[in-house]
Amino acid sequence: MDLRAELLKSIWYAFTALDVEKSGKVSKSQLKVLSHNLYTVLCIPHDPVALEEHFRDDDDGPVSSQGYMPYLNKYILDKVEEGAFVKENFDELCWTLTAKKNYKPDRNGNSVISHQDAFKLWCLFNFLSEDKYPLVMVPDEVEYLLKKICTAMNVELNSCELEDYLSQEPQGQGGLTVWQFLDMVNSGRFLRGIEQEAISMAVEEVYQEVIEDGYLWKKGQLRRNWSERWFMLKPSALSYYMSEERKEKKGSIALDKHCCVEVLPDRDGKRCMFCVKTSSRTYEMSASDTRQRQEWTLAIQTAIRLQAEGKKSLHKDLKQKRREQREQREQRKAAKEEETQRLKQLQEEKERKLQELELLKEAQRQAEILLQEEEQRRRQQHEEMQRTLEIQLREAEQARASMQAEMVLKEAEAERQRKRILELEAMQERLQEALQQEVKARQDEEAVRYAQARLLAEEEEKLKQLMKLKEEQEEYIIKTQREKQVLKQEMENKNKCLEEAQKQLEEVRVNRQRVDQDVMAAQRKLRQASTNVKHWNVQMNRLMHPIGPGDKRTNVSGGVFTGYQPLLSRRDSSLK
Repeated sequence: MDLRAELLKSIWYAFTALDVEKSGKVSKSQLKVLSHNLYTVLCIPHDPVALEEHFRDDDDGPVSSQGYMPYLNKYILDKVEEGAFVKENFDELCWTLTAKKNYKPDRNGNSVISHQDAFKLWCLFNFLSEDKYPLVMVPDEVEYLLKKICTAMNVELNSCELEDYLSQEPQGQGGLTVWQFLDMVNSGRFLRGIEQEAISMAVEEVYQEVIEDGYLWKKGQLRRNWSERWFMLKPSALSYYMSEERKEKKGSIALDKHCCVEVLPDRDGKRCMFCVKTSSRTYEMSASDTRQRQEWTLAIQTAIRLQAEGKKSLHKDLKQKRREQREQREQRKAAKEEETQRLKQLQEEKERKLQELELLKEAQRQAEILLQEEEQRRRQQHEEMQRTLEIQLREAEQARASMQAEMVLKEAEAERQRKRILELEAMQERLQEALQQEVKARQDEEAVRYAQARLLAEEEEKLKQLMKLKEEQEEYIIKTQREKQVLKQEMENKNKCLEEAQKQLEEVRVNRQRVDQDVMAAQRKLRQASTNVKHWNVQMNRLMHPIGPGDKRTNVSGGVFTGYQPLLSRRDSSLK
């Protein structure tokens, strides 16, 4: 997270606090005041006249966050220099704006944390929150922060109770907002029985650890005396100021991969000493106790390591690692759920196959029963067939004779239909010739009309000399129109006759197709009957000569039914 992202988080709270109507827009007068305060706390020189000109009142109305971002980036964030301002003052400005609207401690004074502790928790929340808006802190980071506070007080956090609280609390965007987090801390549910002073000290300790600054004693290089300085640790440098307001910077120790930290024995009345060795100088410092010395030496060593690795901050690095671990847990959880789902599907598939196997076994048993019943039924049908073969044979002979007579009648009808079709085709040819003659007459009439039009054009030029000729021409035109009407009437009559002939021709064709279909059906019936007769003769020959036990089948072609052979030969010749 770079400096711009850190600043944007606090500015986002200030902007949303000014949005009283929750419409996503803020008036220009409020943005002007906010911009002026940001210029002041960030120590950025600005032109008040240009500020007034940019945010003057006009008809555009309030400004949204997207509309304010170009000005914020160009005139404020792009000009910010790290170390040129006190970030705590900047955070206090944004906290004052947003806490006045959103932070609601207990009015009776029963809050677990003070207003200053709430501000520090707000800063820690911004540091640990996700880099997306609206800002939330995921449950893992909430547990991490509460554990550090409880560890600073030598108290163990009840993780089960925290999980129950988080499961009951409505979470938007997958985490808690800062106001939900502060309400949770103020509820005293996880810090019950602990004095407010102890909680303040623990919050201060965690805040100093994460922000990485605090007081140390430093030994001077020239006068060799000890002075208390406010140190601020960054991966690239360890800066020290006169006080925690950081108004007067006294110096800076550049950190690189060649630096190292060593613990020193107590001397000169100072205890808990350590030194930072650079390539040019050794800086001696003293902490208030052994624990603070251990924290500072570990933090400086970590800063040197991060500087060598090109990283920004220990806690930011740890936060990134925790985020990667959460993503890995979510991926493993998703993979586990997918595996569980796949095993469930395999189990269902196995149960379904077992059911199918049971159904197949039942179907096999049913098939065996049906096979036995079918065998018995087939035997009964064979006996009934033997009794009905003779009756069917006689009926087939009668059907054959009737079909032959019907075939003769159909052929005669087909011959008459063919003659009728020939007559209709001849009539159609005559009608087409008459139609062609009529078309030719109409073409001649059109030629006459064109000639008349040409004559009329000439008559218009000689109108005064040829009046009499014009009258004769008009009479001729009237006569021609009458003839045209007569011809048109004749053409309509011929068209009607032609349509009637076409209808008759279509009916004859349909009748012809129907007769051909009847003839084909009769032929199929005749062939089927001949086949049935042959089959019945064979069956009768077999039935008239029963097979005894141990007897071999003999050719029955010369048996009892030899008298049927002439009859079959005559029937085959007739079928051919």
